[in-house]
Amino acid sequence: MTEINAVTTLTRDGDIAVITLNSPPVNALSAKVREGLFEGFKAAGASDAKAIVLICEGRTFIAGADISEFGGAMAGPSLFDVQDMMEGSPIPVVAAIHGTALGGGLEVALCAHYRVAVPSARVGLPEVALGLLPGAGGTQRLPRIVGVEAALDMVTSGRHVPAKQALAMGLVDELVEEGKLLEGALAFASKAVAENKPLVKVRDNNAKLEAAKGHPEIFADFRKANARKFRGFMAPENNIKAVEAAVNSASFDEGLKAERKLFTELMMGAQSAAQRYYFFAERQANKIPDVPDDTPIRPIKKVGILGAGTMGGGIAMNFLNTGIPVTIVEVQEAALERGLATIRKNYERSRTAKPEETEARMALLSGSLDFEKLADCDLIIEAVFERMDIKKDIFARLDKVAKPGAILASNTSYLDIDEIASVTSRPGDVIGLHFFSPANVMKLLEIVRGEKTAKDVIATSMKLAKQIGKIAVLAGVCPGFIGNRMLSQRQREAQKLVMEGAMPWDIDRVLYDFGFPMGPFAMSDLAGLDIGWVKENSKGETIRDVLCEMDRRGQKTGAGYYDYDEKGAAKPSPVTEKIINDFIVKSGANPRKIGDEEILERCVYPMINEGAKILEEGKAIRPSDIDVVWINGYGWPVYRGGPMHYGDQVGADKVLAKMKEFQATMGEAFKPSALLEKLVAEGKKFSDLKA
Repeated sequence: MTEINAVTTLTRDGDIAVITLNSPPVNALSAKVREGLFEGFKAAGASDAKAIVLICEGRTFIAGADISEFGGAMAGPSLFDVQDMMEGSPIPVVAAIHGTALGGGLEVALCAHYRVAVPSARVGLPEVALGLLPGAGGTQRLPRIVGVEAALDMVTSGRHVPAKQALAMGLVDELVEEGKLLEGALAFASKAVAENKPLVKVRDNNAKLEAAKGHPEIFADFRKANARKFRGFMAPENNIKAVEAAVNSASFDEGLKAERKLFTELMMGAQSAAQRYYFFAERQANKIPDVPDDTPIRPIKKVGILGAGTMGGGIAMNFLNTGIPVTIVEVQEAALERGLATIRKNYERSRTAKPEETEARMALLSGSLDFEKLADCDLIIEAVFERMDIKKDIFARLDKVAKPGAILASNTSYLDIDEIASVTSRPGDVIGLHFFSPANVMKLLEIVRGEKTAKDVIATSMKLAKQIGKIAVLAGVCPGFIGNRMLSQRQREAQKLVMEGAMPWDIDRVLYDFGFPMGPFAMSDLAGLDIGWVKENSKGETIRDVLCEMDRRGQKTGAGYYDYDEKGAAKPSPVTEKIINDFIVKSGANPRKIGDEEILERCVYPMINEGAKILEEGKAIRPSDIDVVWINGYGWPVYRGGPMHYGDQVGADKVLAKMKEFQATMGEAFKPSALLEKLVAEGKKFSDLKA
């Protein structure tokens, strides 16, 4: 055995040279790995070996680039050097894949002459998720193997392709028995030598590109079909352009040059910087400074849920999906039956759930009107009406029924967890688990720690969130916690802007163009304007009151802030415009023309300022946690990194100056936070704040 470097060895098995990588945890393409590959292939090619097998130790093949090196100076051989060494090898190179071959890992494997994999392996080019494209020939080699249409799908979705599908696509040449990857790869290499198989270079295989030449409609149709999904993102379009370059360039090297230019444009741009920032932010959110990784976890083998409404049912599905039994308790038989039926319907309507899976999940679900049925649950989540008196009554009852050590959680989106916990004899067991609607779909889970919440309760909740497929962020107790507290700032300004002369569709358009899926008024129409509205108490005192009194309650009635046609398409409403103008006249204000820039600044800067206050008060651990909340719970575009990252991009000094300007003309609602003032005074950014 020859040790090439600390992470690479070169051994022999008869006539076959074996290069083995072992760079935990995922064999990422760090400088050491690139050096090991380069020198390993160089040494193997210069030996009397007849073929080379590349294999990795640990749980995976090369799982991608070492993104911690992004933006820094490149040390050692480049990835292109490694690829040239592999592709130019005078003897066959076989890449042996297990786990995942992703991004740069697949780009390395594509430079081998052959690829074998175990059935559990997956391959893909997920760079688009970081606002990038595969910058080491991935967009040039992939369509040469799988065809243009399949390549477009892979590079713009970033999906991980299972080994069996990869075999059918030609990405993998052979599947070998699970657990016997090295033996299978050696056998394949020996056979290639015995049969004198040609050294197939993917870069020279142009047949599938030729079939696409002269057919620009392939790209036009793909763009059209995915326009909604790709809206606002630069990376999918640059990926498409790179595949176009593979088809239309005179040579592989010319296509590679085009790919590099498109990659550099993304790498140097604000969108990829935001998406790479978010990649780390999401992982950082799991780290709680005063709750160490080795904090004991309470076992959660059964979950109880109070309330079988939309939220309670959606929460239940998260646990059923992972095989955890759930008991739902309601106060009325009709509500319980309706809730259980809705859960079944949701499963039956799902494209992914098979009938037998639906039955298996429903078998884990039981419903009851008896509060005592919660006595054996390890976690009980209250998901009832958002009223403090109701919640305190429920928690006082839970305190008597729940077994010792059970976690008592409230799904409140706004109310004080400490006040709720105060009616129990075990406030250390009480925590907020704020799911977002629809709870079986939305990724975010705001975990709210009370003043007395035990550390093992926090640790258990964070781990459980991951188990049920949620992205968890820890928040402290304050009205609205992180997300809704900041949302209230935007909502206030949107309503004020309407009374100053901006129409709802103007405000919605600006926020939609910024990257939100929809603006606040379109969202209100979608949810229903009558949520929380009581007809008997309505006196026409607000625009919403008047709209509801006219039975303009949103999309469900065909009219709200907007008018809706028979297909559900929204258009500005002259009725709403008249109602707004009447309110403005009644208020004595003078409506004015409000520009898009002011609309955006009025809606977004107060959110950034409120985020600073949340940090100041210690209600969020770090600025990036706030960004994770907003991206996963409120539709903030990931390519803008979240409100705090966006504040850094705009410049804290500019945000502060605008807040002061608005404060001078519009009042104390715009008073800058002390933290924002401090950052500007010290010339710092939100990203400089460390947990």
